[in-house]
Amino acid sequence: MNKTNPRKEILVINDDGFRAKGIQVLYQMLREFGNVTVVAPYEAQSGKSASLTLDRPLMLEKPIQEPATEELGSLRVYTLTGSPVDCAKLGINGFKWEGRMPDLLVSGINHGSNASAASIYSGTLGATTEGTIYGIPSIGLSINTHDDDPDFTAVLHYGRRFVTRVLEDGLRQGVFLNINFPNLPLEQIRGIRAARQGRGRWINEFDHRVTKRGKHYFWMVGEFEDEEPVGDPDADHHVLDAGFISVVPHQIDTTDYEEMERLRELWNFDNEMENK
Repeated sequence: MNKTNPRKEILVINDDGFRAKGIQVLYQMLREFGNVTVVAPYEAQSGKSASLTLDRPLMLEKPIQEPATEELGSLRVYTLTGSPVDCAKLGINGFKWEGRMPDLLVSGINHGSNASAASIYSGTLGATTEGTIYGIPSIGLSINTHDDDPDFTAVLHYGRRFVTRVLEDGLRQGVFLNINFPNLPLEQIRGIRAARQGRGRWINEFDHRVTKRGKHYFWMVGEFEDEEPVGDPDADHHVLDAGFISVVPHQIDTTDYEEMERLRELWNFDNEMENK
C-alpha cells in the first residue's frame, strides 16, 4: 500500500452472493488500497440487471468486521436480502449518512463473462451503473467461467493495475468500465485490449418440460448466437476468446444522438404538432 496517500474508501458489490469466492478474493485484494465496505446479496442474484426490490423490506446483516492494520485497510462486510442495485444504493446511502462518498466502486469478481449481450442482463454491471449515476468511478470485473473456485491469479494481478489507474486517472463522468478476463493462467494471458460491446443474442432459450403430474414448466437454457464477423478484433467476446482481457467503457446515457437528429428531420415534430 502507498503510505504517502490517505487510504481510499472502496465500496464492493457483486451479484453472486457474499459467499462467492470471487468477491472474497476481491475485497481482500482491495484492502491494499484502502478501507473496504462490502454490501453483497445474501443469495445469488445473477441476471438482475438494474432491478430494485420494491415489494418487501430489505434485511441487513454484518457478518464480518476487521480493523485496519499497518498494511491493509479496514473491512466491513454486510449482506442484504436484495438485488445488486439494492446493495449499491444502500451502500452509497450508508456512506452519505456518514457524511462522505466512496472513492471507488468495484463490482465482482463475477463468475461468468459479462461480454456482449450479457452486459445488458448483468447484476454485476447493474451495480456499476448505480455507482456511476452517483458520480463514483466504477468498475465491473468478470472471469469467463462459472466454476465455483477458478484461478483468480490473473484477475488479481491485472485488477490491481486497473484499480490503480482508475484511482489515479479517474473516469469520464457517466462512464464505467466492464472488464472481462479469460479463464487462463496468468502466463497465458496475451494482453489487454480496449473493446466495444459485441453483438449477439441467445436463441432456443427455454427447455419445455412436463412434471409427473402433467404440469408444464420451462427451464432457461439457450445457446449464444454470434452476430459479429468471425474474429472481429474489437468485439469484446472475440477479444476474450482470443485470450486477451477486454476493457469496455460503457456509458449511462444510452441516447443515439445520430438517430435523434434523423428522426427530427424525418418526422418533423413541429409540423406534427401544428397538424394535430
